[in-house]
Amino acid sequence: MEKVEVFENKRATGYNEFVGAWIPNYSYFLSKLPDLLSETKNKDLLVAGCGTGNEIVCFVKNSKQWSITGVDPSPEMIIQAKEKLKNYNNVNLIKGVVSDVEKTHKFGAATLLLVLHFMKDDGTKLSLLKSIAERLESNAPFVLLDITGTKKQLKDNLQVLKQLLPNNLTEEDINNRFYRIENELNAVSEERLSELLIEAGFEAPVRFFQTSIYMGWITKKWEN
Repeated sequence: MEKVEVFENKRATGYNEFVGAWIPNYSYFLSKLPDLLSETKNKDLLVAGCGTGNEIVCFVKNSKQWSITGVDPSPEMIIQAKEKLKNYNNVNLIKGVVSDVEKTHKFGAATLLLVLHFMKDDGTKLSLLKSIAERLESNAPFVLLDITGTKKQLKDNLQVLKQLLPNNLTEEDINNRFYRIENELNAVSEERLSELLIEAGFEAPVRFFQTSIYMGWITKKWEN
């Protein structure tokens, strides 16, 4: 079973407000996910680390064709997601991790947003990526959004991010968050992310989106 970061208490209840403030163009990125995966024939989607269900909302509002399985280890996040998606019968939410999903269930696409940077590169990141790959059919697209970069890239891009943040954030808030990003999270370089994906069973990823430290990637599972 892969090790995961569990959001609880204030981290769970304030998640939507947090990502909206700290990730420029977050809503835009989510809104374009259905377009990125629109040519996927198998509309069975795995949303790993679904959180409060933000990306799932974009898919179910875009088309009734999607059948979506969202997985997250946080009970509080799953509760929020269930409330948000209670009127949709094409969504199945699981409190747990990807390895809890049956391997025999082959999805046509998957997403993993804002999850990997919480995991150490000690086999934990790779384990999650392999778990996702094992549950995808051949050539299934996989979209990621994550904090990515070398130490220098992160430091430089954080200075850009500072100019894009809302005015209501205090200097203390910003400094504390930046310290956590540089010293406590587990971002990897673009090269290392590509290596991990290839080892897990995916093609080399294409970076199609960036807003300061946050980069969006798309890849496909290798054809068996």
